[in-house]
Amino acid sequence: MSSFLPPHLRWPVAAMAAVIVLSNVLVQHPINDWLTWGAFSYPLVFLVTDLTNRGLGPAAARRVAWIGFAVAVLVSLALAPWRIAVASGAAFILAQVMDILVFNRLRQASWWKAPLLGSLAASVVDTAVFFFIAFAGSDMHWLMLASGDLAVKALMAAVLLAPYRALLPRLDRWAALTTPAAAPPPAAS
Repeated sequence: MSSFLPPHLRWPVAAMAAVIVLSNVLVQHPINDWLTWGAFSYPLVFLVTDLTNRGLGPAAARRVAWIGFAVAVLVSLALAPWRIAVASGAAFILAQVMDILVFNRLRQASWWKAPLLGSLAASVVDTAVFFFIAFAGSDMHWLMLASGDLAVKALMAAVLLAPYRALLPRLDRWAALTTPAAAPPPAAS
């Protein structure tokens, strides 16, 4: 198990899966014609990805995304209608790939640019793919919901910069957990 999921990735994978499952349930409950409750929880996946990417690099972020994707889709199939689970999985992985790509291109820019612009680009992809697959052809006013959802995701991308910034100093300790400790010097004979 530890080679499949090293200890330093357990928390981000668990957080990713929990947010996706929660969001799959909440997206089924509209607040009004423009918004569902899932719009408020889902942007946390980008925070998890961006912190993992900054602390451990893009390979770890991709691994967290793929494992989180698999776990969340399986659980979502049990908790949500199949169409929501499929829409969520497709939108999620495409958005995660986009977020990681944009984040890495902006990695050396100011601390806030990579997470903000990565999350915004990923939110556009996620919203378009999810709402089309989940609700196209249904009686739900999905274009209005998608518009409201995207607006909240943009707002949340800005709001989540605060916890991102607050956690940045802790990422070095997290990264240190992934590298083996230096071997002690040989004993003198």
